[in-house]
Amino acid sequence: MAYEYAIALTGSIATGKSTVASLLLLNGMRVIDADTISHEILDASVAWVEDTFGKEFLKFSKVNRAKLGELIFSNAEAKKTLEAYLHPKIKAEIEKRSEKQDRLKFPYLIDIPLFFENNNYDIKESVVVFTPSQVQLERFMKRNGYSKEESLKRIATQLPIEEKRARATWVIDNSKDLKHLQDECERFVEKIKEKYL
Repeated sequence: MAYEYAIALTGSIATGKSTVASLLLLNGMRVIDADTISHEILDASVAWVEDTFGKEFLKFSKVNRAKLGELIFSNAEAKKTLEAYLHPKIKAEIEKRSEKQDRLKFPYLIDIPLFFENNNYDIKESVVVFTPSQVQLERFMKRNGYSKEESLKRIATQLPIEEKRARATWVIDNSKDLKHLQDECERFVEKIKEKYL
């Protein structure tokens, strides 16, 4: 049975989820990454992308993720088409990896960016990487070089981070510096060990 020992790791754009996933790996947690799986599936779907969206979304016979991303964020219909194609494949792969992890009978994380939005996984517990929305906006603009307007538009495609924090089993606070974040991650791992060991 999948997801028995799974904890969903989620957050929002630019709240530092990838950094947290790396820190938790360093602290001995096992992580299944939905984004990595999605990239693998997209990379293997060049023909489908060309047939569905056109040749201009390929670059050197690979999917041009940046260009496809621009389309997805500005066109609800295209977003729906891509998600209808990708999500079942991603879910099937996550389920397969989850069943493998469950055999070890100890919690592991499944990094799912849209865990609350899509309500697609039967996972009881979650940990949210929290950053105040103003800090999130600043980090996103700095990281991606987008205007404030474009950044707000992309952030608005997800549930507000405050709402995610309210729904989480645990919260990892990423509102300060890296040292603080490392401490938060270590504390979280300790809590998991106390609960399950």
